[in-house]
Amino acid sequence: MIGQACRALGDNDGAALELEAARTVFQHLGATPDVSRVDSLLDIDMRPIEARGLSARELQVLRLIASGKTNKEIANELHLSGKTVDRHVSNIFNKLEVPTRTAATAWAYEHRLI
Repeated sequence: MIGQACRALGDNDGAALELEAARTVFQHLGATPDVSRVDSLLDIDMRPIEARGLSARELQVLRLIASGKTNKEIANELHLSGKTVDRHVSNIFNKLEVPTRTAATAWAYEHRLI
């Protein structure tokens, strides 16, 4: 898997993004053994239930979104590329089932993640 290659190269953020993308595809296909394998690679059981499957980095990005920062500001603060932040934001919106930054911020406050 690409996620495992990223992890082997020390790119933990890239690994998490790729593994979560693989998990989504495997889940959609009904490939339960593969979902379980990816879950073990992601240590999904360690995530807070109330975080709705957000990775630690996605939670970090969500908190910065809620503080009013733009994607460019988030990228600079976290030393990430703009494209990586865009993908994190998209994943956050999909996982929380919200359409906007405002809705994501409201969700985070409602669930006491901020």
